[in-house]
Amino acid sequence: MQADFSYEPVRDGAGCQLAVTILADRDAVRAQMREDAELAGYRVLECRSLEEFASGSSGSLGDLVLVDCVEADGAAMAILSRLDMRAGKSGAQLVVSTSMAALDTVFGCFAMSGAQILVDAGHAERVIAIGRALAEVPNLRLREMAEEDRLMVLRLTEQVARMAERVEQLSPGQREGGGAFRLETASQAWRGQGDEYVVVDETRVQPRLPDAAYIRQMIAQRQARAKFFDGELFADPAWDILLDLAAARAERQRVCVTSLCIAAGVPATTALRWIAQMVDADLLVRIPDPHDRRRAHIALADSTADAMARYFAAIGAPNAEPVAAL
Repeated sequence: MQADFSYEPVRDGAGCQLAVTILADRDAVRAQMREDAELAGYRVLECRSLEEFASGSSGSLGDLVLVDCVEADGAAMAILSRLDMRAGKSGAQLVVSTSMAALDTVFGCFAMSGAQILVDAGHAERVIAIGRALAEVPNLRLREMAEEDRLMVLRLTEQVARMAERVEQLSPGQREGGGAFRLETASQAWRGQGDEYVVVDETRVQPRLPDAAYIRQMIAQRQARAKFFDGELFADPAWDILLDLAAARAERQRVCVTSLCIAAGVPATTALRWIAQMVDADLLVRIPDPHDRRRAHIALADSTADAMARYFAAIGAPNAEPVAAL
């Protein structure tokens, strides 16, 4: 079945049709990406291999840049890093499909552009990524769509909105109601004794994360659910991501994005979207590799680590009791 959205041409404020740059070494994938982009209403500005793009002139990028790179050698990394910088400056949207084997390398190349990264993507995932890019275009107009396609777009929109809402509930700074966490600093507590009031300064103590073995045991227990229930019942990976990063922090270990995607227990592309949302919400931080600036690791933000430590202390985890601040 062909995913035919049949959009009107996408135009900017001046009425010019928006353009797409397509870069892919695999001929069949490049041809499919071109067809999908044209069906979505984009004008193809350039369609070539990564090597041809690197050796050609540095003309303007399209408003959308579709890249397929499943083997990231040194030359490919240089091209991807340059694309990231140019897209970050121009505001072009990037959709990059890669393989699980190349994910760490490819992920490290994109720090400025907010690229959508797809892992071992099929045709449907690429079409959805183009749809997400189209959702960022103001005043987008659709032609008549088949009812099946219209419902699919609505479901996708609802899913993305729910994911954003859930991550927003995790965001630091939330203070009232709702939300899975309230990432707050300790405040002064007033305690009454008759007519006398004593100020207790809770900032003098802070909880700590329990031993990594305890957190890893929790992770194993969560993973055991899949033996008895459909994994779709537990589809949101945010807590799995937080637990894995908490264990790594307790172990003083760095976590690469590939490892974190595996720990999330969902398809890698889905995990990457959650990671990106959680970085945007300041729950997680992206840390450049000190030995190779083209690579990056993911870690808990300090405020998130503090919230996790307080959670473990609240449930009575061993070695997570409050300790004197250093």
